[in-house]
Amino acid sequence: MENEFLQVVDALPGLVWTALPNGEVTFLSRRWCEYTGISAENILQYWQDAIHPDDLPELLRRWSDNLTSGEPREIDARLRRFDGEYRWFLIRTRPILDASGHVVKWCGLNTEIEDRRRMEALLAGETELLEMVAGARPMPVILEWLCRLVESVAAGCYCSIAVMQQEGERLELGAAPSLPREFIQSVIDGPADSDPCATAALSNQQVIVADLLADCRWERCSWRQLAVHRRIDACWSTPLVSASGKVMGVCSIHYDRRRTSAPLDHELMGQIVRIASVAVERTQRDATLRRSEAFLAETRRLSSTGGFSKCVSTGEINWSDEVYRMFEFDASKPVSLELIRSRVHPEDRASFDDMLDRQQRGIDYEHEYRLLMPDQSVKYMHVVAHATKDVSGRVEYIAAIQDVTERRRSEAALIEARSELARVARASSFGVLTASIAHEVNQPLSGIITNASTCLRMLGADPPNLDGARETARRTIRDGNRASDVIKRLRALFGKTDATIENVDLNESINEIVTLFRSELHRSRVTVQIELAGDLPYVAGDRIQLQQVILNLLLNALEAMSGIDDRPRQLLVKTEYHAADGVRVSVADTGTGFGGHEPMRVFDPFYTTKPGGMGIGLSVSKSIIDNHDGRLWAASNDSGGATFSFSIPKHPKQHKGGNGRTGRWIAGVTDSPQSK
Repeated sequence: MENEFLQVVDALPGLVWTALPNGEVTFLSRRWCEYTGISAENILQYWQDAIHPDDLPELLRRWSDNLTSGEPREIDARLRRFDGEYRWFLIRTRPILDASGHVVKWCGLNTEIEDRRRMEALLAGETELLEMVAGARPMPVILEWLCRLVESVAAGCYCSIAVMQQEGERLELGAAPSLPREFIQSVIDGPADSDPCATAALSNQQVIVADLLADCRWERCSWRQLAVHRRIDACWSTPLVSASGKVMGVCSIHYDRRRTSAPLDHELMGQIVRIASVAVERTQRDATLRRSEAFLAETRRLSSTGGFSKCVSTGEINWSDEVYRMFEFDASKPVSLELIRSRVHPEDRASFDDMLDRQQRGIDYEHEYRLLMPDQSVKYMHVVAHATKDVSGRVEYIAAIQDVTERRRSEAALIEARSELARVARASSFGVLTASIAHEVNQPLSGIITNASTCLRMLGADPPNLDGARETARRTIRDGNRASDVIKRLRALFGKTDATIENVDLNESINEIVTLFRSELHRSRVTVQIELAGDLPYVAGDRIQLQQVILNLLLNALEAMSGIDDRPRQLLVKTEYHAADGVRVSVADTGTGFGGHEPMRVFDPFYTTKPGGMGIGLSVSKSIIDNHDGRLWAASNDSGGATFSFSIPKHPKQHKGGNGRTGRWIAGVTDSPQSK
């Protein structure tokens, strides 16, 4: 009967024991002895030696309370296995009572719960870890806490975590609270695949080394001696992989004894690595997000850009801090449409109201308006808005707004500077036309003097020749007007005037320039051929600026032919229809051409091949034509020389910043020939 009882006891999944009512242990099963490694002869005397020293006082105290109460209890404690490893057990106690209800014996069953305790610890640790991540705790703090969690649930080990750098080329130390820094650093700083940690990262596979000293792969590595000194005999390294499959780091568990892996170890390691991967990925992602937000905020500040949203149906507006700063409103107060409109420049309120009307229709828009600040200063705002719909189908705008005041001021200053430079350059070309100007002015002046003398003689005759005097006076007036027109054209061409957009007859403009230029052409031995298309349509633009472009092309052609002696110096000025809705002007010469230079490069700012050239004449001429919505280009002639042409549409597009009939455009600058 006793043998059958012992067989039943040994078959139970746990360690069985019994004790007297006073707590004295009287029986420990054979499995109890085998598990602890204590002999059957000494087991009753030394059973307490199998209890973990940290758990024994609490176990004895609770066992004493159990004896006093006489009630069943459950107690957790760690028991030392025969190989020296402590593992958690659930100790259940039950009293055996006699007929009168008195305790006559105690019996107990110790069941191993190591795996359950590990999983519970890991689950609680994972919850706390996620709270640390959500609380934006620093990465080193999180990783160190994780290492200590691993060391608490896996006895006899040291945990380290290495994190992959952002470049993805090498590992850097994340945490290793129980290992010497020089050991971990020597592992990380070694060449690729020179240690289990680097090998795991490189191959994206787990590397298990049950005996470091016996593995020939590491026998020449510098960290091996440090491992021997630290009594690290085994190492399991597992890569930490993101959801996208990218290696983020490596979690390594170093054991103080040789150790082969078991299924439970793999399960534990998998759980640890999963927690570590989640922690590292979320921490890196949150850090990246915070850096991006900081970068975006700084970018918005530097570029004076803000954002806002608006629900059209409710009128609710949400502004970013940068927009409050632009409008100089109190950020603690709600934004209303009336408040915004009070800042809009009075001259721009009509266009602002039109923008609001487009908002009601849910149309994407881009708009620019001015703000009139309390100190009477003016700001220029540029808005780009996109219409979307929320979950309830209401129209909502997401918009970006930028303060472009400095840009507008810079553009105005640049245009003013270019216009002044063009005027100075036009004036500098006055010397080239001095002879032509003198000739053109001298002719009407000579006529005026001759006519005046003739008129005096006719009036002094007896009788006076009144009819002849009247005719002579009319010729005098004609020559005076002719001289006046010459002066007006010169003042307009070389004076400082704003651009005036009007209907321009290019044929007439060319004739005026050639008339002023004729004496210089004759002196330079240049033959001029003019081919002007009949019924040429007017173009809308600034007549003076377009004449400046024509003058620049004529001067360039004249200088290009100044050294030509082996062939006739011929100049062709031609107008013709271009495409369906435009006019083309061409100036062809028989000069030196472009040589080895690319024709289109002559329009680059400051590109010149002349010793005294500034390299801006053709560049500014191109700017003038571009501002007329036209195109200026150059080409080589088959027989030598070059042809410069520009085309202008009859009806140019509306220019940004234009305000009706007049506005300041870029004026031309006279420079040298096509070779620049």
